[in-house]
Amino acid sequence: MHAGAATAAQTDWRQILALYGQLLAFAPTPVVELNRAVAVAEVHGPDAALTLVDELDLANYYAFHATRADLLRRLGRGDEAQAAYRPAAGLAPTDAERDFLGRGGRGCALSDHVRWVRSRSASSAAT
Repeated sequence: MHAGAATAAQTDWRQILALYGQLLAFAPTPVVELNRAVAVAEVHGPDAALTLVDELDLANYYAFHATRADLLRRLGRGDEAQAAYRPAAGLAPTDAERDFLGRGGRGCALSDHVRWVRSRSASSAAT
């Protein structure tokens, strides 16, 4: 659904949020809750999402820290965001993600990072 949208603004985040609500009924895992929080950020704002993220027990999952860092950045809490990017970079599974997260996202939204990683994966697959 969001992968088919040309921009994040064209994504039907309300529908994605509703679908994550349904998924939680079948698979109530912390990772599903984290993904739902990303949709909450798009529908209700980063503050509402950060409240949800901070309740999760995912300290060993890089996407938890990356999501938290992005939400803090969007809230203008730069020092806290930079601190959250550090464990994200340390736990990231690929060099590209470690590099990006190690630079603190440098003004990029997490959705920009996801598009960048996908484009790198696509170009690697083509060669």
